[in-house]
Amino acid sequence: MKKHEFYLKDLDCAACANKIQNKLSEYDKYQNVVCNFNTLKLVVETEEEEIKEEISEIIGKLEPEVIVYDYEDKEIVEAGEYVEHHHNHEHEHHEDHHEHDHEHEHSQHNHEETEHNNKHNKKISKTKLNILRLILGIILMAIGLFFNIPKVEANVFIVLSYIILLLRTGKNALKLLKRGTIDENLLVTISCIGAYFIGKQSEGLMVIVLYEIGKILEDKAVNNTRKSIAALMDIKPEYANLKHVDHEHRVSPKTVNVGDIIVVKQGEKVPLDGKVISGSAFLNVSSLTGESSLKEVVRDDDVLSGSINEKGLIDIKVTKKYEDSTVSKILELVENATDKKAKTETMVNRFSKVYTPIVIVLAILTFLLLPIITGISVRDSIYRALIFLVVSCPCAIVISVPLSYFSAIGKASKKGILIKGSNFVDSLKDIKEIVFDKTGTLTKGEFEVEKIESYNGYSEEEVLEFAALGENSSNHPIAIAILKKYNQVVNSDRVIDFEEIAGKGISFKVDNKQIKVGTSIFVENEEEENVGTVVYVKIDERLAGKIILNDVLKEETIQAINLLKKDGIITKMFTGDNSSTALKIGKEIGVNEVKAEMLPEDKYNELEKIINKYKEINEKNKLHEKVAFVGDGINDSPVLALADIGISMGGVGASSAIEASDVVIMTDDLRKIKEGIKISKKTNRIIKENLLFALIVKFVVLILSVLGLAQMWMAVFADVGVTIITIFNTLRILRH
Repeated sequence: MKKHEFYLKDLDCAACANKIQNKLSEYDKYQNVVCNFNTLKLVVETEEEEIKEEISEIIGKLEPEVIVYDYEDKEIVEAGEYVEHHHNHEHEHHEDHHEHDHEHEHSQHNHEETEHNNKHNKKISKTKLNILRLILGIILMAIGLFFNIPKVEANVFIVLSYIILLLRTGKNALKLLKRGTIDENLLVTISCIGAYFIGKQSEGLMVIVLYEIGKILEDKAVNNTRKSIAALMDIKPEYANLKHVDHEHRVSPKTVNVGDIIVVKQGEKVPLDGKVISGSAFLNVSSLTGESSLKEVVRDDDVLSGSINEKGLIDIKVTKKYEDSTVSKILELVENATDKKAKTETMVNRFSKVYTPIVIVLAILTFLLLPIITGISVRDSIYRALIFLVVSCPCAIVISVPLSYFSAIGKASKKGILIKGSNFVDSLKDIKEIVFDKTGTLTKGEFEVEKIESYNGYSEEEVLEFAALGENSSNHPIAIAILKKYNQVVNSDRVIDFEEIAGKGISFKVDNKQIKVGTSIFVENEEEENVGTVVYVKIDERLAGKIILNDVLKEETIQAINLLKKDGIITKMFTGDNSSTALKIGKEIGVNEVKAEMLPEDKYNELEKIINKYKEINEKNKLHEKVAFVGDGINDSPVLALADIGISMGGVGASSAIEASDVVIMTDDLRKIKEGIKISKKTNRIIKENLLFALIVKFVVLILSVLGLAQMWMAVFADVGVTIITIFNTLRILRH
């Protein structure tokens, strides 16, 4: 199966996006069809190679104004300078002219700036055209309705205003009607024309004027929301300063290869992942991690694309191509996240399919039955039925729900929390129990010397010194901790006859003394069980002492656990450590339950039992409680996949963590879990507010129309007015 991605220009309705998705899904050859209104992206999987022309034809029958482009051309299309195969041409041009002098670069920059201004002006012209049409229609309407002119002339102005104001809506309605499709364009057109013929010309005109104004404001609100989310995720680098022997050259990050050297100056974004080879800088990584403090980087430090150089100058050796870089993976993840729809979203989509046809049937029944039941005139029954038609569009419902999830994913990303789908935004609020892995999740995975004991006349300093002499050449975390504690220069020349026994310890000689450093079995010592990791030191067959080490807790672990427990969430810890060590850590951090000495399959089986328990509880009590597992995303892949929600404490830029889980914390800060749950709850609350508000207003206007108490301007408010209000309410998700 090949995945095809398209950009749908001028798709301005969430209901229309659902219509396109549903229609394409009817074709057996198209699989996993997703039409994302938030990103204007269409994804189709098929065995066929070329499908753009056929896709364009199918979409053209449903939405005549929508134009289909390859998604890779999105930026060019939005700029207004689309040319077929533009990217291929640009790439070939770059390959042929890899070396450019400074003068040409300056000229090219001026040319690009001029092009940008031209593109911007084209966008403004198109917007002005719609506004001018609306203003002209209003002027003609005012002359026809309010000027003291003969009736015939007045009617001419009214008819002209109808034609101009209904130009776009009527044109779309006619095209769709020819193809046997109906949508809000047809409903509004029928209502306006119907109002004219029953003598309600002023109301008919008011409907289309308010509708056009509403659609302009609605488009602006949706675009502003998209821009707000784009601003939150403004991490995409525009260029890279590629370094040559005697000069630098500004190029697209996509053309830079692994091993190339790039220069990042003050104020610029780091365009690609790499390693600093010279210079130093303070990087702003808030767009990646949500952390506000600057990160200092020097020679040999790793840096991630998307960071901003606040101060300094660094040369970076590129370690990943753009498509594999951190910034590319994050942008791809966020962009595609809403493709995985939440239950609420799919429910609304199903509802919108039957909502409009039901209201149309009710409008017809209103027209037919009201004269019989109440004795009102046919003209009045038609008027009330027309109001029904205007109210029937479900845009407020269909737009606000996916836009809410899209906003939540963007907001979470800004906080350093990558949520891989609307369904997981929905599920986070339902977490009832969280199981934590210990090492690398609750703890740093770094050892620290907690205590030194000495025996048989040796001092603690001597025990530590002999251990440090033996561990000096090792990179093992235990060795690093011992050397850090010793904190002196180690003279390795004193060590002879060094021998390492894997998994047990080391033996060597120092000053004619035979030394053994390692486990209890290795030094042949029988002793009570210790809490923590213990390294024994034996000198000339006599036990000299022991060094007790413990895995260091992360600074925020205890606070994070307390925050979750305050929310009523049950916390557990699974670990392969011995029971005494695990219980000590579990008690210190305050988790509800600890399970120790577990193999990977033990963790999987135990988590499965917990999940099955909640399935039974949920079925019995009609609940939606979820179980989450939090791990490092590398060793815990099976349990992360098994959990209702797998949360990776992946560390910044860990691609394995991104792939293994449903939610990725881009820092190792466990408190971000609470932040993610908070965003989920707020999103759910706003979705409920939007749905309730939209349905109540529509229901009230429908009832009032049946009773003869509603006018057409109310119906317009119940459609586009409610849509605009729900969109602005959705924007609250993006606020702090």
